[in-house]
Amino acid sequence: MSAPAESSHALDLLDHGFLRLVEFMGGDLAVVQAARVSYGQGTKGDEKDRKLIHFLLKNGHETPFEMALLKFHVKCPIFVARQWFRHRWSSFNEISGRYTELKYEFYVPERVRRQQAKNYQFEESFDDAENARLRDALAAHFESSYRLYEALLAQGVAKEEARIVLPVSLYTEFYWAVNARALMNFLRLRAEEHAQQEIRVYARAALDVFRAKMPWSCEAFESYVMPKAPPESDSS
Repeated sequence: MSAPAESSHALDLLDHGFLRLVEFMGGDLAVVQAARVSYGQGTKGDEKDRKLIHFLLKNGHETPFEMALLKFHVKCPIFVARQWFRHRWSSFNEISGRYTELKYEFYVPERVRRQQAKNYQFEESFDDAENARLRDALAAHFESSYRLYEALLAQGVAKEEARIVLPVSLYTEFYWAVNARALMNFLRLRAEEHAQQEIRVYARAALDVFRAKMPWSCEAFESYVMPKAPPESDSS
Protein backbone atom coordinates (compact mmCIF):
# COMPACT_ATOMS: atom_id res chain seq x y z
CA MET A 1 0.00 0.00 0.00
CA SER A 2 1.63 3.23 -1.08
CA ALA A 3 0.99 6.51 0.73
CA PRO A 4 -0.50 9.55 -1.00
CA ALA A 5 1.94 11.91 -2.69
CA GLU A 6 1.44 14.62 -0.08
CA SER A 7 2.67 12.37 2.75
CA SER A 8 5.51 13.53 4.95
CA HIS A 9 8.55 11.36 5.58
CA ALA A 10 7.73 8.09 7.36
CA LEU A 11 9.12 7.38 10.81
CA ASP A 12 10.40 3.78 10.71
CA LEU A 13 9.29 1.84 13.80
CA LEU A 14 9.91 -1.69 15.12
CA ASP A 15 11.29 -4.06 12.45
CA HIS A 16 8.90 -3.44 9.52
CA GLY A 17 6.56 -0.67 10.67
CA PHE A 18 6.18 3.05 10.23
CA LEU A 19 4.07 6.08 11.10
CA ARG A 20 3.63 8.86 8.53
CA LEU A 21 1.68 12.10 8.79
CA VAL A 22 -0.38 12.32 5.60
CA GLU A 23 -2.41 15.48 6.15
CA PHE A 24 -2.70 18.23 8.74
CA MET A 25 -5.34 20.93 9.16
CA GLY A 26 -5.53 23.71 11.71
CA GLY A 27 -2.98 23.93 14.48
CA ASP A 28 -2.44 26.01 17.59
CA LEU A 29 -4.09 29.09 16.07
CA ALA A 30 -7.17 27.09 15.09
CA VAL A 31 -7.53 26.12 18.76
CA VAL A 32 -7.21 29.77 19.81
CA GLN A 33 -9.76 30.92 17.24
CA ALA A 34 -12.25 28.26 18.34
CA ALA A 35 -11.81 29.19 22.00
CA ARG A 36 -12.28 32.92 21.44
CA VAL A 37 -15.17 32.73 18.97
CA SER A 38 -17.58 32.71 21.93
CA TYR A 39 -16.56 36.33 22.50
CA GLY A 40 -16.34 37.28 18.83
CA GLN A 41 -12.56 37.50 19.10
CA GLY A 42 -9.58 35.88 17.40
CA THR A 43 -5.84 35.73 17.88
CA LYS A 44 -4.11 38.30 20.12
CA GLY A 45 -0.42 37.63 19.48
CA ASP A 46 1.88 34.77 20.38
CA GLU A 47 2.22 35.41 24.10
CA LYS A 48 -1.50 35.71 24.85
CA ASP A 49 -2.42 32.90 22.45
CA ARG A 50 0.06 30.52 24.02
CA LYS A 51 -1.18 31.40 27.52
CA LEU A 52 -4.74 30.73 26.41
CA ILE A 53 -3.84 27.23 25.21
CA HIS A 54 -2.16 26.53 28.55
CA PHE A 55 -5.25 27.82 30.36
CA LEU A 56 -7.54 25.58 28.32
CA LEU A 57 -5.69 22.35 29.05
CA LYS A 58 -4.90 23.23 32.65
CA ASN A 59 -8.62 23.70 33.31
CA GLY A 60 -9.98 20.87 31.17
CA HIS A 61 -11.50 22.98 28.39
CA GLU A 62 -10.72 20.58 25.55
CA THR A 63 -13.35 21.07 22.82
CA PRO A 64 -11.38 23.82 20.98
CA PHE A 65 -8.68 21.23 20.27
CA GLU A 66 -11.15 19.36 18.06
CA MET A 67 -10.58 22.08 15.43
CA ALA A 68 -7.12 20.69 14.57
CA LEU A 69 -7.06 17.49 12.52
CA LEU A 70 -4.30 15.02 11.66
CA LYS A 71 -4.33 12.01 9.33
CA PHE A 72 -1.68 9.30 9.67
CA HIS A 73 -0.69 6.27 7.62
CA VAL A 74 0.37 3.51 10.00
CA LYS A 75 1.98 0.11 9.56
CA CYS A 76 2.14 -1.97 12.73
CA PRO A 77 1.59 -5.53 14.02
CA ILE A 78 -2.05 -6.59 14.26
CA PHE A 79 -1.91 -6.88 18.05
CA VAL A 80 -0.81 -3.23 18.23
CA ALA A 81 -3.60 -2.18 15.85
CA ARG A 82 -6.21 -3.94 17.99
CA GLN A 83 -5.18 -1.85 20.99
CA TRP A 84 -5.13 1.26 18.79
CA PHE A 85 -8.64 0.68 17.45
CA ARG A 86 -10.06 0.85 20.97
CA HIS A 87 -9.63 4.62 20.66
CA ARG A 88 -12.97 4.99 18.91
CA TRP A 89 -13.06 8.79 19.01
CA SER A 90 -11.30 8.84 15.64
CA SER A 91 -11.61 7.18 12.22
CA PHE A 92 -9.78 4.15 10.84
CA ASN A 93 -9.61 2.38 7.49
CA GLU A 94 -7.50 -0.79 7.37
CA ILE A 95 -6.08 -2.96 4.61
CA SER A 96 -8.35 -5.98 4.04
CA GLY A 97 -7.17 -9.57 4.07
CA ARG A 98 -10.40 -10.49 2.29
CA TYR A 99 -9.30 -8.75 -0.90
CA THR A 100 -5.49 -8.56 -0.63
CA GLU A 101 -2.93 -11.32 -0.34
CA LEU A 102 -1.13 -10.46 2.86
CA LYS A 103 2.64 -9.97 2.86
CA TYR A 104 5.20 -12.10 4.68
CA GLU A 105 5.95 -9.52 7.36
CA PHE A 106 5.88 -10.50 11.02
CA TYR A 107 7.05 -8.67 14.11
CA VAL A 108 9.81 -10.48 15.99
CA PRO A 109 10.77 -8.63 19.19
CA GLU A 110 14.44 -7.78 19.54
CA ARG A 111 14.25 -8.71 23.23
CA VAL A 112 11.60 -11.16 24.46
CA ARG A 113 10.17 -9.94 27.76
CA ARG A 114 9.51 -12.04 30.85
CA GLN A 115 6.06 -12.15 32.43
CA GLN A 116 5.96 -10.08 35.61
CA ALA A 117 3.86 -10.57 38.72
CA LYS A 118 1.67 -7.71 37.46
CA ASN A 119 0.58 -7.49 33.84
CA TYR A 120 2.60 -4.35 33.18
CA GLN A 121 5.16 -4.65 30.43
CA PHE A 122 8.56 -4.03 31.96
CA GLU A 123 11.85 -4.21 30.12
CA GLU A 124 13.29 -7.30 31.85
CA SER A 125 14.20 -9.96 29.30
CA PHE A 126 15.91 -13.33 29.03
CA ASP A 127 19.67 -13.77 28.75
CA ASP A 128 21.18 -13.51 25.27
CA ALA A 129 21.25 -17.24 24.52
CA GLU A 130 17.67 -17.87 25.65
CA ASN A 131 16.47 -14.73 23.91
CA ALA A 132 18.03 -15.92 20.62
CA ARG A 133 16.39 -19.35 21.01
CA LEU A 134 12.98 -17.79 21.64
CA ARG A 135 13.32 -15.42 18.68
CA ASP A 136 14.24 -18.32 16.42
CA ALA A 137 11.22 -20.28 17.64
CA LEU A 138 8.92 -17.35 16.96
CA ALA A 139 10.35 -16.82 13.48
CA ALA A 140 9.97 -20.52 12.66
CA HIS A 141 6.34 -20.49 13.76
CA PHE A 142 5.58 -17.39 11.68
CA GLU A 143 7.18 -18.95 8.61
CA SER A 144 5.21 -22.18 9.09
CA SER A 145 1.91 -20.31 9.44
CA TYR A 146 2.60 -18.25 6.33
CA ARG A 147 3.53 -21.33 4.28
CA LEU A 148 0.19 -22.86 5.27
CA TYR A 149 -1.54 -19.62 4.25
CA GLU A 150 0.17 -19.81 0.85
CA ALA A 151 -0.76 -23.47 0.46
CA LEU A 152 -4.42 -22.75 1.21
CA LEU A 153 -4.47 -19.95 -1.36
CA ALA A 154 -2.84 -22.26 -3.91
CA GLN A 155 -5.61 -24.80 -3.31
CA GLY A 156 -8.24 -22.18 -4.05
CA VAL A 157 -9.28 -21.34 -0.49
CA ALA A 158 -10.79 -17.85 -0.27
CA LYS A 159 -8.46 -15.16 1.06
CA GLU A 160 -10.95 -14.33 3.79
CA GLU A 161 -10.65 -17.88 5.16
CA ALA A 162 -7.02 -18.62 4.42
CA ARG A 163 -5.98 -15.68 6.59
CA ILE A 164 -7.30 -17.35 9.76
CA VAL A 165 -4.04 -19.28 10.15
CA LEU A 166 -1.95 -16.10 10.45
CA PRO A 167 -0.92 -14.87 13.94
CA VAL A 168 -1.44 -11.37 15.32
CA SER A 169 2.26 -10.60 14.87
CA LEU A 170 1.51 -10.06 11.16
CA TYR A 171 1.83 -6.46 10.03
CA THR A 172 -1.23 -4.52 8.96
CA GLU A 173 -1.70 -1.01 7.57
CA PHE A 174 -4.37 1.61 8.15
CA TYR A 175 -5.18 5.29 7.88
CA TRP A 176 -6.05 7.09 11.09
CA ALA A 177 -7.84 10.44 11.11
CA VAL A 178 -7.92 12.08 14.52
CA ASN A 179 -8.50 15.53 15.99
CA ALA A 180 -6.01 16.94 18.47
CA ARG A 181 -8.28 16.34 21.45
CA ALA A 182 -8.64 12.64 20.63
CA LEU A 183 -4.93 12.42 19.83
CA MET A 184 -4.07 13.72 23.28
CA ASN A 185 -6.31 11.09 24.86
CA PHE A 186 -4.50 8.41 22.85
CA LEU A 187 -1.11 9.78 23.88
CA ARG A 188 -2.09 10.07 27.53
CA LEU A 189 -2.84 6.35 27.64
CA ARG A 190 -0.44 4.84 25.11
CA ALA A 191 2.74 6.92 25.47
CA GLU A 192 3.00 6.48 29.23
CA GLU A 193 5.25 3.92 30.87
CA HIS A 194 2.62 1.25 31.63
CA ALA A 195 1.43 0.92 28.04
CA GLN A 196 2.72 -2.10 26.13
CA GLN A 197 6.15 -1.38 24.73
CA GLU A 198 5.22 -1.86 21.07
CA ILE A 199 2.30 0.57 21.00
CA ARG A 200 4.30 2.96 23.17
CA VAL A 201 6.87 3.19 20.38
CA TYR A 202 4.15 4.37 17.97
CA ALA A 203 2.54 6.70 20.49
CA ARG A 204 5.83 8.44 21.22
CA ALA A 205 6.43 8.86 17.49
CA ALA A 206 2.96 10.43 17.21
CA LEU A 207 3.83 12.64 20.17
CA ASP A 208 6.89 13.89 18.26
CA VAL A 209 4.65 14.77 15.29
CA PHE A 210 2.20 16.54 17.60
CA ARG A 211 5.05 18.50 19.16
CA ALA A 212 6.33 19.58 15.73
CA LYS A 213 2.93 20.59 14.34
CA MET A 214 1.30 22.08 17.46
CA PRO A 215 4.13 23.13 19.80
CA TRP A 216 2.01 25.25 22.17
CA SER A 217 -0.66 22.59 22.54
CA CYS A 218 1.90 19.83 23.06
CA GLU A 219 3.77 21.92 25.62
CA ALA A 220 0.55 22.43 27.60
CA PHE A 221 -0.43 18.77 27.18
CA GLU A 222 2.88 17.57 28.59
CA SER A 223 2.62 20.09 31.45
CA TYR A 224 -0.94 19.38 32.60
CA VAL A 225 -2.27 16.15 31.06
CA MET A 226 0.46 13.67 30.20
CA PRO A 227 1.30 11.44 33.19
CA LYS A 228 4.71 12.12 34.61
CA ALA A 229 7.15 9.24 34.97
CA PRO A 230 7.77 8.45 38.66
CA PRO A 231 11.14 9.61 39.99
CA GLU A 232 13.86 6.97 40.20
CA SER A 233 14.28 5.57 43.69
CA ASP A 234 17.37 6.51 45.64
CA SER A 235 19.41 3.34 46.05
CA SER A 236 21.94 4.96 48.36
